[in-house]
Amino acid sequence: MITPVLLCGGSGTRLWPLSRKSYPKQFAAILGEQTLFQASAQRLSGPGYAAPVVVTASDFRFIVTEQLHHAGIDPGAILIEPEGRNTAPAILAAALHVAASDPDGLMLVAPSDHVVSDAAAFRATVETGAASARAGQLVTFGITPTYPETGYGYLELSTVPEDGAPVPLTRFVEKPDAERAAAMVADGRHLWNGGIFLFRSSDIIAAFEAHAPDLVAPVRAAVAAATPDLGFLRLAPEPWAEAEDISIDYAVMERADNLSVVPFEAGWSDLGGWDAVWREMGPDGDGVAASTGATAIDCSDTLLRSEVDTLELVGIGLDNIIAVAMPDAVLVADKSRAQDVKEAVAALKEKQALQATTFPKDHRPWGWFESLVIGQRFQVKRIHVHPGAALSLQSHHHRSEHWIVVEGTAKVTVDGEVKLVSENQSIYIPLGAKHRLENPGKVPIGLIEVQTGSYLGEDDIIRYEDVYARR
Repeated sequence: MITPVLLCGGSGTRLWPLSRKSYPKQFAAILGEQTLFQASAQRLSGPGYAAPVVVTASDFRFIVTEQLHHAGIDPGAILIEPEGRNTAPAILAAALHVAASDPDGLMLVAPSDHVVSDAAAFRATVETGAASARAGQLVTFGITPTYPETGYGYLELSTVPEDGAPVPLTRFVEKPDAERAAAMVADGRHLWNGGIFLFRSSDIIAAFEAHAPDLVAPVRAAVAAATPDLGFLRLAPEPWAEAEDISIDYAVMERADNLSVVPFEAGWSDLGGWDAVWREMGPDGDGVAASTGATAIDCSDTLLRSEVDTLELVGIGLDNIIAVAMPDAVLVADKSRAQDVKEAVAALKEKQALQATTFPKDHRPWGWFESLVIGQRFQVKRIHVHPGAALSLQSHHHRSEHWIVVEGTAKVTVDGEVKLVSENQSIYIPLGAKHRLENPGKVPIGLIEVQTGSYLGEDDIIRYEDVYARR
C-alpha cells in the first residue's frame, strides 16, 4: 500500500484575490466543481492507496475535514503544524508518523494545490517508480516541459528518459531565465520539478539523519509529544519552533545520492499564477478564457473571471490582460506580469488592507459567514450553518443581534430557553444574553444577522461551551 501525504499549507499569493492567507488556493474550485485539494485527495485514492495523511495548519483543520467529507474520503491522520516551517519539517513529521506503524511503507508526498488532467496516467506513473522506491531510492517525479517556463525549477537528468522509466538525477536547477529555459527544454534532459516524491518512510528518515540531522531531534520531539484534539494530531509547539524553516529540496534532496526521476507527461500545472489558470481554462481561438459571469468583446489573449454570482465582468478591446473580480477586490494586470501579483499583496499588507490576507467569507467549523453591510454602529451578515452543526454557547459585551432565518429551521437557545425558528421567522438576542444556534436538520440553515452596538469585532465573544474545543 502507498500512503499519500498531502501538504496543505501556504498562502498562494500569486492567485490573489481568489487565494488569500485565510483561505488559500487549494481550497478553491478554480477549475471545475472540485477544489484543488479535493481533486488531489481523490487522485491519490483507490486500490493500492491507504487513507491519506494530511499536514496542515490549525486554521485549516476544519476546512480539510469538511472538504474530504464532501469528496467521500476518510483521512488516516491530520497533523496540525503549530506554525509553518516549510516542506522539510512537514515531510519528516509525516514520515515519522507513518513509520510508527509501517517503517517500510511507501509514502507519496504531494502538494494539494496542483492540477493533473489525467489521474489514471498519474497513478500509472507512480507505479512505475514504486519498484525503485522499494529498492531504497528517493523517487521524484519530473514533469515533461511543454514550453520554456521561467517560474519553475528544473531537474537535470543523467540521460534522456525513454519509455517513462526511472532515470538517475544529476542535479537540481534553480528557476532559469528565458534563454536558459529554452535551451533546457530543447535538450530533452530537463524536466520541471513538480515537488512530488515517493519513498519508504525509513529511507527518507535515514536521509534526514544523514543530510539534515539538526532537523531530526526537534521534529521527532514534536511528533512524540503530539496531542490528539477532536480527531486531529497537534504537533508539540515548543520543539517544532526549533526546527529550521527549510524546503525538502535544500534540506535533503540536493544532497542525497540515491535519487531517481520518473517523467510524467500527461498534463500537470501547479497553478503558480493567473497565466497558468488562463492556460488550464482552455482559451478560445482568440486566446480568451472567460468564466461564467464574464463577457469578452473584441478581446485577445485575456483572462476574465468573476468570482461573484451577482457580478458581471465585461472586457472590451483588451489584449494580454488578466481581470479577476471578487466581492471586495478586483485585480487587473498585464498577463506578462502574472508572477508579480504577490507584489500587490505586499503593497496591500503595507497599507494594512484587510483584502491582503482575509477572504470575504469567513469559514468556521460549523459553516461560514460574510459581511454584507458595515456601518458605524451596525453590521449585516449572511450566515450558513451546515446540517448537524452548532455554534458555541456564547455572549457579547457590546452588541445585540437579530436573526432572520431564510432557509431551513434553526434551534436557538437564549438564556436557557430553547425554541425552533423556521424560514421567514426571526428572534432577538439581547446584549449579554447567553445564546447558541444549532442546525438539527438535514439541510443547511441560512440566516441574516443584524448586529447593533458600540463594538462589532469578532473578538467580542465569550464562549462557555463549544463542540469544536475553541477558546
